[in-house]
Amino acid sequence: MDETSRASKLCPKIILEGTRLTFKTEIAFALNEHPRIVGSRKYRYHSPLISAEWCAFTNFPWGRGMINFEPHEETLAMETYQTWMRLFELQRYYSWIVDRFHISTQTFQFSSRNKIYDFTWLEERLKALNFRLVFCYRSAESFSSARIERLKVSGYPPQYDNLNLFIEEQELMKKLVSESQLQTLWLDVSDNDIPAAVDKIANWMDATDGLYML
Repeated sequence: MDETSRASKLCPKIILEGTRLTFKTEIAFALNEHPRIVGSRKYRYHSPLISAEWCAFTNFPWGRGMINFEPHEETLAMETYQTWMRLFELQRYYSWIVDRFHISTQTFQFSSRNKIYDFTWLEERLKALNFRLVFCYRSAESFSSARIERLKVSGYPPQYDNLNLFIEEQELMKKLVSESQLQTLWLDVSDNDIPAAVDKIANWMDATDGLYML
């Protein structure tokens, strides 16, 4: 295989960030099947779709993980980040879609414990692999309509009772995202139009050379 063929291999790397009710997971699944992101397919394929939101640190539902870990789990959380980062580096010529990652960790830990985690080391390595950040946000008044849609499928409705928490969290996320080293798309999802959001991401990734390893 020549260099031209290798350069045409789609291997986008996208981190989706945003507070709850910004439809990140729905967007992630749609990206994972979008022909301009992962190529044209005749059957469903197992492209990696991972999340720091997995509650893998506790043996009960809606427990703790890489985002909402407790102080005594800090070493575990940082080792998990190191492990994911090394896996990305070892498999750099593949597509990765990440539904919440380090920005979510910074947001939760600062809001809940007033602890600031410096992920400069992580972003430098992500940037070297051409990872892109997509920040999903919505207007304050649109959270209520998103909540109605989410309650149709949620297994834990009480987490959506206080919309002010999400609005406040989003403001902090905006600050953290603005400080990120990664190329970032600010994606307004106030209209709840997931197909349009995915097309905007595909357009941006294509226009900014984010679909390939250069």
